[in-house]
Amino acid sequence: MKEHYDIVIVGSGLGGLVSALIMAKEGYSVCVLEKNNQFGGNLQTFVRDKTIFDTGVHYIGGLSEGQNLNQYFKYLGIMDQLKLKKLDEDGFDVITFEGDPKEYKHAQGYERFEKSLLSQFPEEEKAIKTYSKKLRETCSKFPLYNLNKGNPSYGQDDVFKLNAKTYINSLTNNKKLQAVFAGTNFLYAGDGERSPFYVHALSVNSYIESAYRCVNGGSQITKVLIRQLKKFGGDTFKHHEVSKFNVENGEITSVEIKNGKQIKGDIFISNIEPKLTLKMVGEENFRKSYTNRINNIESVISAFSVYIVLKPKSFKYHNKNFYHFKYGDRVWDAQNYTQESWPEGYMVSMGINKKDDGWGDSLIAMTYMNFDEVKYWQNTFNTVASKNDRGQTYEEFKAYKTEIFIAELEKKFPNLRDCIQTVYASTPLSYRDYIGSHNGSMYGYVKDVNNPLHSFVSPRTKIKNLLFTGQSLNMHGILGVTIGAIITCSELVGKDYLLEKILEVNKAQEV
Repeated sequence: MKEHYDIVIVGSGLGGLVSALIMAKEGYSVCVLEKNNQFGGNLQTFVRDKTIFDTGVHYIGGLSEGQNLNQYFKYLGIMDQLKLKKLDEDGFDVITFEGDPKEYKHAQGYERFEKSLLSQFPEEEKAIKTYSKKLRETCSKFPLYNLNKGNPSYGQDDVFKLNAKTYINSLTNNKKLQAVFAGTNFLYAGDGERSPFYVHALSVNSYIESAYRCVNGGSQITKVLIRQLKKFGGDTFKHHEVSKFNVENGEITSVEIKNGKQIKGDIFISNIEPKLTLKMVGEENFRKSYTNRINNIESVISAFSVYIVLKPKSFKYHNKNFYHFKYGDRVWDAQNYTQESWPEGYMVSMGINKKDDGWGDSLIAMTYMNFDEVKYWQNTFNTVASKNDRGQTYEEFKAYKTEIFIAELEKKFPNLRDCIQTVYASTPLSYRDYIGSHNGSMYGYVKDVNNPLHSFVSPRTKIKNLLFTGQSLNMHGILGVTIGAIITCSELVGKDYLLEKILEVNKAQEV
C-alpha cells in the first residue's frame, strides 16, 4: 500500500469500482478500500452446497451490441470477458396472478414486446403502442442513458412530475393490462403514490432492449473490473473497514482503518451510502440544513429472500424471471403488506451454470420486508469478515418466514418442495451488513414524484475533495450505478471529455 494516493475510494460496490477504473485509466493513482471479505457490494455472490447464488444481480439489460450498457462496458474493457446467457426473447419476464393460470409475457426487442402483448390483449393496440412509445420517449430525456451530451433538467421538465401508476392507468381501462404494464415494478420497489414514470421507464427499457443472466453469478463483473483496475495500476484492499474520515481546514486528509492504519489521499470518493458517510466524516463538517436533508431522505424498503439449492435433475431450468402477485389489483401496494397478507408479491429468478443441461440447480425468490420486522436484532452485526450470532430467536424468525414464503411459492410451482435440497434465507439485516445500505434498503433512496428534488443527491459535497457515488445518487441497478460513476468522475475530468473518450473507444472497436 502506498503512503498517499491521488484518489481513495471507500467501498467496492459497482459505483466504487467503475469510478476507480475510470480514474486509473486517466492516470491517477487509485486505491479501493472494502470492509468485507468480498469485493462488489450488490455484485457479491455466495456459495452454499457447491451452488453459486447472487445477492443482488439477477439479470442485466442493455448489453447487446450497440446498446447503452454494452458501450459503457466496452469502454471499461470488460464486455468481452463476461460470460452471459440471453434470456428467452419471447418472454424474459413473466407476470402472473394468483387464480389466473395465464402467463403474461414481456418479450425482448420493442417490436416483439408489442407483438407479444397484442397477442395477449388484441383489443388494446392503441394502449400498447402508446406505452411502448412513451417508454422510449422518456428515456431519450436522459442524455447519458443514451450516451449523449447535455444534462437532464431536474425538476424543470414534466418528465419528473409524471406518476407511473397514474400514467399507466390512463392508457387503458383494462385492469389486467394495467397490472401487466406495471408487473415488474419490483425492479424499483414501485409505489403507486410516489414512483415517477421516468424511474419505471429507465428500469424497464434496457431489459426490453435485451436481457441477460450472468453465468455463475454477477461477481464475475467485480473480478473483471478489478483485473482491469490492476492493469492500470489501481490497488484494492479487502478487510479494510474505514472507521472515519479525517478532516483538516475543511478538507479530508486521510481515512482511518479500524486497525488504526491511515491512508492519505488528495480526493476521496465514498461508495458508502451518503447518510453513513456524513456520520463517518462528522456531521459538524457540513451545513446543518444539508445533513438534515440527507438524513431525512427516505430509503427504499428492504427484502426477504430465500435461496434454494435444488436436488439434481428435479426442477426444470426456466430461462426467464417470474413476477407473481397475490392480488391483481394491488400490484402497486405489495410493499404495504400486513402480517396476514405477506408476501403479497415476489420475484423468482434462477441461477445458470456452465453445465446448462436443462435442469436448474438453484432458485432465488425475493419479496418485500420492512426493517421494523427485524428491529429487535438491529444491534447485531454479522458478515463473513466479522462473524457473529444473532441468536436463536432470529433463526426461528427466519425459519418461520421461510416456511410461509415457500408455501406461497408452491401455489405457483406445485412440485417445488419435493425438489428442495436445502434452503437459506436473508433478511434486511443481511442486506444492511453485507451491502452497507441504510436499513438494508434494496435500491437506495425513494424517488418521489410529488417532490422530485428531495431525493436528489449531487456527487459533489460541501467538502471540496469528497465526492459520492453509488445507487443512492442517480439510479440504482447495474446501468444506473455505472452511469452514476460516470457522473461522479465527470466532476473531476469533465463530462464532455469523458463521454468523448467512451464514444472513441466504441468507435475504434467498431472499426
